[in-house]
Amino acid sequence: MAVSFVTLFQWRLNSVLLQQENEILLGVKDQILSLVSKLDEVGSFLGDPFFWTLHARETAKSFLTLSKPELGKEEKEQMVSLTRKLDEVTGVSGDVERIWECHKTWVSEIRGTLRQADDYVDDFIVKVYGQTEQDQKESNAEFGSEIENIKSRVSEIMNRRPQLGFSPNLEEDIKKLLRSKFDEGTPLVSCMLSYMNLPYDLKLSLLFCCAFRRVYRKTKADLVRVLVAAGLVQEKSGELREDKAHENLERLVDLGMLEEEVSIWDSYSVPSPYYEFSLSVMNADDFFISTANLDSMIISPMARHVSILEVANTITSMNNLQHSLFVSAKDEYLGVTHSKLTELPESIGNLRNLQTLDISWSESEIEASNGVLNVVQLRHLKMYQSTNDGEVGVPQGISRLRNLQTLEGIYAGGGIAKELGIMTQLRSLEVRCVSDDHADELYVSIVKLTRLQKLSLYVERVSESCDSSSSLQYENSILPCLESFSPPPLLQTLELEGRLIEMPLWLGSMQNLTELHMYNCQLSENPTTNLKFLPNLKYLQMFNAYKGRRMDKEFFGVGGFPKLEYLYISSDNLVEWTEIEEGALPCLKQYLFSTAYN
Repeated sequence: MAVSFVTLFQWRLNSVLLQQENEILLGVKDQILSLVSKLDEVGSFLGDPFFWTLHARETAKSFLTLSKPELGKEEKEQMVSLTRKLDEVTGVSGDVERIWECHKTWVSEIRGTLRQADDYVDDFIVKVYGQTEQDQKESNAEFGSEIENIKSRVSEIMNRRPQLGFSPNLEEDIKKLLRSKFDEGTPLVSCMLSYMNLPYDLKLSLLFCCAFRRVYRKTKADLVRVLVAAGLVQEKSGELREDKAHENLERLVDLGMLEEEVSIWDSYSVPSPYYEFSLSVMNADDFFISTANLDSMIISPMARHVSILEVANTITSMNNLQHSLFVSAKDEYLGVTHSKLTELPESIGNLRNLQTLDISWSESEIEASNGVLNVVQLRHLKMYQSTNDGEVGVPQGISRLRNLQTLEGIYAGGGIAKELGIMTQLRSLEVRCVSDDHADELYVSIVKLTRLQKLSLYVERVSESCDSSSSLQYENSILPCLESFSPPPLLQTLELEGRLIEMPLWLGSMQNLTELHMYNCQLSENPTTNLKFLPNLKYLQMFNAYKGRRMDKEFFGVGGFPKLEYLYISSDNLVEWTEIEEGALPCLKQYLFSTAYN
């Protein structure tokens, strides 16, 4: 894993040069590039097959320790045998444990130095923003001097690097081991060796996918945001890191290390035994700290990533929380969901490196403060409150966030609808409480968002005296002006909530649409007439989308919905439907009909 930390820190330095204003870092660019070059030497040394063997050996030992109660006799013997085989092919002789420990100590020293350097880079970025020109020059001078010091410390550690006087044919010997009986007859060891041979970016991506408990399955978009915020994707000019992160996840799926849940659309988890192996790696390297008790949590200075579980609903203020995250962790991903937050403080703007802010499902009414406008690296802003229509107000000037790709849960009144038209980099947009006073302006802006892939529109609900769970509350809540709307060409996911007077004709011509949700649309006409010829639609959910009481063969006849895999229909009115015609829906994996009369 050591070579991974070197590579990630190099990416971090290159990213700093790409993201920051040229005039701020111009004076220290040469020092940064010089350090990156020095780290190439470190990475080359750590890339020696010996260190691969060291990492494999430590992972096997960690797995034995963590999984001891669950392992059978044969599985334990497999892991012990693998450790012994690794010693043999490496050619270690004498006091084996002492030799391994010596090399581990050296690796820990280089990792510790790079972690301290990474923290210093963070401190500099926060410090230099907002300074006067003279103060920036002084900060640059200090930063350049510290970069030189870091380079000197790295050189000194490299001068004390251990001698790799082991088998001269180590790489070939390891390849023979991988082709041996371990690869064919022992699934546990085969799984671990497959994991060990992943490229470092995929290996770390797999670890982050395991950061969430297995019961908390995540969508691919969620995982992409986590990988990007963790710095696991190299920044390149003109390219989106999200696209590369998505590609890495697809590679893990192809390798069988990440699985899509068959019963849940767009939900992924890491299967056994890769999940258990990954936990072993995280434990061996202090890679992750996971806790369910925020009050008693002590975060090690060596920890890079912290997962706090099942305590979000107790958090009412972010003032203390954001400080602890900033000091002790990498403040690039902040998710506080299902909480009782009552405010998003102005000081949120101090988190200069923050890329994802997720305050979804807040149990209290909340608005985004002006401080969020200072989070200039923000790429994903997800919001939702369980009060009113779920909308969260954002300050005017939100379009200043030029890196923003996800903006969810916002209220578009008060001039925000017009601002959205400037945010052409957006890929995902969710607008709540849509009403007549800003709908026209909103739709004009959305048409300009040519990169948009996901769009969610939720109507302003008109207060009724009926039960809030009843579809009758939407009887007068009409999604305005939708018939004149024209969707962006790349749109893949569409969510509509609110009554529709008639089915928009443009829905039937969305060639790239793969996912459609229709909530409380209360259509009098059959909605599938326009939808069944969509060539790429895979997921269709209709919740009180149709007021009819019967569904017959015309809804899902042969020839329609050629790629549909998931079909969910829920209706308060539906009392009768026919069986799906034989030969219809050829790709269907799962369907569910639910009515108030079941």
